[in-house]
Amino acid sequence: MPPRNRWAVMSQSNKEHEQRAERVESFTELLHEGTLANVERELQELHPAEIAHLLESLPREQRDAVWELVSKDHEGDVLLQVNDDVRERLIREMDNSELVAAAEGLETDELADILPDFPEAVTEQVLESMDEQHRKRLEAVMSYPEDSAGGLMNTDTITVRADITLDVVQRYLRRIGEIPEMTDNLIVTNRENQYLGLLPLTKLLTRDPETQVAEVMDREQEAIPASMPAQEVASLFEQRDLVSAPVVDEEGRLLGRITIDDVVDVIRDEAEHSLMSMAGLSEEDDMFAPVVTSSRRRTLWLAVNLLTALLASWVIGLFGATIEKQVALAVLMPIVASMGGIAGSQTLTLMIRGIAMGQVSRSNARRLFDKELLVGLLNGLIWALLIAAVVLVWFHDMQLAIIIAAAILINLVVAALAGVSIPLLLKRLGIDPALAGGVVLTTVTDVVGFLAFLGLATLALN
Repeated sequence: MPPRNRWAVMSQSNKEHEQRAERVESFTELLHEGTLANVERELQELHPAEIAHLLESLPREQRDAVWELVSKDHEGDVLLQVNDDVRERLIREMDNSELVAAAEGLETDELADILPDFPEAVTEQVLESMDEQHRKRLEAVMSYPEDSAGGLMNTDTITVRADITLDVVQRYLRRIGEIPEMTDNLIVTNRENQYLGLLPLTKLLTRDPETQVAEVMDREQEAIPASMPAQEVASLFEQRDLVSAPVVDEEGRLLGRITIDDVVDVIRDEAEHSLMSMAGLSEEDDMFAPVVTSSRRRTLWLAVNLLTALLASWVIGLFGATIEKQVALAVLMPIVASMGGIAGSQTLTLMIRGIAMGQVSRSNARRLFDKELLVGLLNGLIWALLIAAVVLVWFHDMQLAIIIAAAILINLVVAALAGVSIPLLLKRLGIDPALAGGVVLTTVTDVVGFLAFLGLATLALN
């Protein structure tokens, strides 16, 4: 993206965030004033996604009051947009008839997302109310994992045969009266419903009506396997600038299609997941969850960090006698650990991003390892000399300056190597690098930094 466009996008995003904050503040004031009629009128003007953001931003008491005022026609769409915690609570407070009504009018892929959260009796009632064709479509989508192409797809597609003319296709479209949203191509299949290619609407409208579909159809765009992970689907859309794409089963039979609006949700969810995972939290957590619930969720992460801190403290304790002889060591210890932590975090962040975008694999991991090793070595030399000079001026002790320089060099090299290897190892073990990478890296850089600095000091003083 050109710099000018990038800044324009960032500026627009900042404006949207400011507008959201102002909207939350405005609704909060209206609720405090008790003017529920004004609240209801304001809600009528909001998109379901904006209502969902508002509900997530309000404390529970105010959220309940606003939810009661949401139009029944919007309840299903709003439930789709809110995070899992908020959705679960709202569903728990609705009776079965309200839930069935909320499900009416939702698309097949949307129903597939929300029905698993409904009570079993409601799910059965919704399925029974559908005709056989729509029920089979819904069951097909629900048979695939939520984070797969099959779970993302919508079965609302328009298919045509390759051996008919464009004029026949146009008359067919006029007869059905409307096409699904985000339709940029019609999907070409054979009589066994196997995917053959795409018929762009631009060609349908601009080519000779007597031309056969087979002559102008796009045969190059491959269909997406239903088992493809959602993250890979998002990367494919980004790389190929797709608006929609067909989804097929293992035999190449058409199942449905994925549209860009579904992919945007995946990208947003991945970004939120990466950010929240670094703190051991979930992007689906309710910001206004009860104190006990929030405390319980964070306890495990705090316990893990406590264990790593105790390990670092134990290493320091091994060199208590050395620290007593040279008090300056206690003053300088945090510098060694902090430099290693920052350097390692830089490498770790690049690696996690590369893994998420599919840029890191076994074939290039060794090159990355060698490159980051050299970066760590170069940075280690530069900062070792600089910090050694500062220590020399500060404490007038050449021996201490040499010790901290060596410790900085060791820790920055180890930090670079750990930043590369830890996410690769965690991924191989099936653990999310964004979730555990930071804790493991901090432990390594703290322990190695203290061990190198205090160990070298002990050797020099004895």
